[in-house]
Amino acid sequence: MNSQKNLAVVFPGQGSQSVGMMSKLLETESELKSVFDSASEILGYDLLDIINFGPEKKLNQTKITQPALLASAYATWLMCEEILQTSTIVFAGHSLGEYTALVCAGVIEFQDAITLVARRGQCMQKAVPEDVGAMAAILGLEDDQVAQICVVAAESETVSAANFNSPGQVVIAGNKSAVERAIIAAKDIGAKRALLLPISVPSHCMLMKEAATEFATTLDKIHFSDADTPVIQNVNAEVKTKSDEIKNALLQQLYMPVRWVDSINRMQSMGVNKIIECGPGKVLGGLIKRIDRSIQTYSVHDKASLRNALN
Repeated sequence: MNSQKNLAVVFPGQGSQSVGMMSKLLETESELKSVFDSASEILGYDLLDIINFGPEKKLNQTKITQPALLASAYATWLMCEEILQTSTIVFAGHSLGEYTALVCAGVIEFQDAITLVARRGQCMQKAVPEDVGAMAAILGLEDDQVAQICVVAAESETVSAANFNSPGQVVIAGNKSAVERAIIAAKDIGAKRALLLPISVPSHCMLMKEAATEFATTLDKIHFSDADTPVIQNVNAEVKTKSDEIKNALLQQLYMPVRWVDSINRMQSMGVNKIIECGPGKVLGGLIKRIDRSIQTYSVHDKASLRNALN
């Protein structure tokens, strides 16, 4: 990377987790274990033990996945902060990843973010009983086609677009039966794929409105600062630095769709031509390539991948 200020750093959300995802990073950067020790003290359980050894089913519980990914992505950023910070002009995160972005931008303290995402996961898990909600990926249709399918499939229930991930890839969420009806309708009009995702909590739809109301009590207790580095938020893909605007958008994020395509387009309009995906997995890099192939993407999750990006 050179010092030209054209770099964005993005952080992954749920779905990027895997058992053992921090092993390579902590092999060379053992001091970063303190990040997980700090999180574990707040959570009341050994977070790193679950990350390292699972079981997978436990790591995939949203109330555990959320702090696990936040701590993992933040630890990864600390490894490369000194090198990347001077050329980073904007942060963003996909869904949960937005909380990591806010920590790295100086908006909230890491310990407060752990408290927030742990509570966020609890509220989400509680809002919709298991097997009542669902999410599904719809591939190969236009956004307005997916929206129309959801209107028809909802009947007396809820189903709507939850993530606008890339052109031709939209994730929907809602009541499981309504989501299943939308899958059938999507296939009927020519979707390349339409399939349920292994997620029982229907994020970013109106079924999460109750969770947002409950979560607001915790959110109001946390101190937010203005951002040191601008953050693009999921709800409206707008560049934010003011603490009050950022906090309000975080609450809406629970029940409003993730506008990832718009977020990447906003970065491009700011002059961004390189994006680092900082943390476990490579999901976001793949989505970004489908949005704008001119943007160079790099996945950084340990010392070796950081060297590759710098080279």
